This record gives sequence, C-alpha cells and structure tokens, in this order.
Amino acid sequence: MSEKFEHLMVRAEQLIARIESILPQPLCQPDWGASIAFRFRKRGSGHGLIEPVRHIALMKLDQLKEIDQQKEKIQRNTEQFVRGLPANNVLLTGARGTGKSSLIRACLHAYADQGLRLIEVDKSDMVDLPDIVELVSSRKEKFIIFCDDLSFEEGDGGYKALKSILDGSVAASTPNVLIYVTSNRRHLLPEYMKDNLSYKPSDDGEIHPGEVVEEKISLSERFGLWVSFYPFSQDEYLTIVAQWLSSFGTPALAIEKAQAEALVWALERGSRSGRVAYQFAKDYAGRHAQA
Repeated sequence: MSEKFEHLMVRAEQLIARIESILPQPLCQPDWGASIAFRFRKRGSGHGLIEPVRHIALMKLDQLKEIDQQKEKIQRNTEQFVRGLPANNVLLTGARGTGKSSLIRACLHAYADQGLRLIEVDKSDMVDLPDIVELVSSRKEKFIIFCDDLSFEEGDGGYKALKSILDGSVAASTPNVLIYVTSNRRHLLPEYMKDNLSYKPSDDGEIHPGEVVEEKISLSERFGLWVSFYPFSQDEYLTIVAQWLSSFGTPALAIEKAQAEALVWALERGSRSGRVAYQFAKDYAGRHAQA
C-alpha cells in the first residue's frame, strides 16, 4: 500500500509542477546593471520577462537635424524627469522616418549616466503595463516605458490598460515612470467617416463631438505633451543626407556631388524622410569606400 501511495504522490507532484509551469508567473527583477535599455517579452508559456538589450545603437542628439523644436521639447521634458521635477507622458506623432524613435533613443544615451533607463513594450503586451510599472516603482532609476508605432484597433485590451496607467486609475501615478509613445495616428485609434455623424450641434449652433469621438480623443488627451513631426522639404532632406555622409567620413566635396543621387534615391522611394536619408548615406558611403 505504501509503495502505491508514494507512486501516487510522485505523480501528483509532477502534475502540480506541470500546471504551475503554464500558469502566469509574477514578473521577476532583471539584472538592471546589464544595460540601460530593456525589452518586455512573453515566452510561449505566456510568462513575461524583462530582458536587457545587449547591443544598443548609439544615437546622439546633435546627429538629429531639422527637428530642433521637437528635440527641444523632448529633451527638456526628459531632463525634468531625470532631475525629479514634474514631467509629462509624451505622444510623438507624424510622418514616418522623421526621427521620432531616434530622438527617444538619443535622449536615453544623453541621460543614462543620470539614471535614465528605457523599457520597450510591444503594443500587443500593453495589457501588462500595470505589472511592469509595479515592478519598477521602488527602483531608484527613472524609467521611460516606450512603445514604438503604437495604434489600437477597436476592442484592444491594451487600450484600457494604457488609459488607466496614464490617468484615471485608482492607483497613484509612479514618479519614476513616464510613458513615451510614437504613432502615425494622432488619437491612436482608427478614425472612420461614420464617426463624424456623431457630431451634434447645440441650440446655439456650436458643434459637440459624440461619444464615439470623445472616446477616441480621451486616450491621446491623457498624454501631457504632444510633439508633432512633419515631412521634410528637399533642402531639409539634403541637410540630413549631408550630416549622415559626414558621420561616415565622406569628404565635403563628395557630399556636395552626392546631392543629385540622394534626390533620385528619395524619388524612387517616394519619401524624403530622415530614414531614407540615412539609408542613402550608408549605401553611398559604402560604395565609395570600396572604390
């Protein structure tokens, strides 16, 4: 009887171990000294982990050209944050490839020695924001929780989680955490023609948005700082090309001669963005280095 009982206990313990392995586990503290940037990831079991980013592309604030106003706003807000002064959550919106993500990365490098850290969270994992904020709330460092190219579809669970963290939750805001988000959508949600039908005039003719529009505006309004980015003009694009070519060691005379090729490169891609300028500079500098 005792052998059967022991065998049964072993099987029961194995079953319990298997069940525990698939149940959600609380977040564990990562090695915060391993990096200045981290990623939140979910494994196949559904367990969330914060992992250090071992190799971070270096980006300096003075490398970002033709976005001086945007740079000043983001840098000022970030500096206030690391100094322990009041600062806002930030929504960066606008044209693709204009430096939104690069600006945040440059600020991370600029203020890392003052305790700034970054945790990148995919939009599919926004539902885990409360757990991430709770994990870092007692740390001495300052954390930017960063989501790149964020947009929600109707009914996404992460929408309400982000809305709650930004403002409106029962829990108080955490002074060592800010949310920085980039998006091509100003209100982070798709806008449809039918939404305009919910606008209704009052008796005096003033137009008021209906509930559908109010709901879509309510999330973006919770970001204290909005920073907009715009497509570059031809001259601005060529200035960015020149900056990147210079950073790759291209001589000044060659940079001037490269302008025509840079314009053709942009025309073929249908964009004069900073990203396109950087890609051209890499191609041009690489080709001429081999010559």
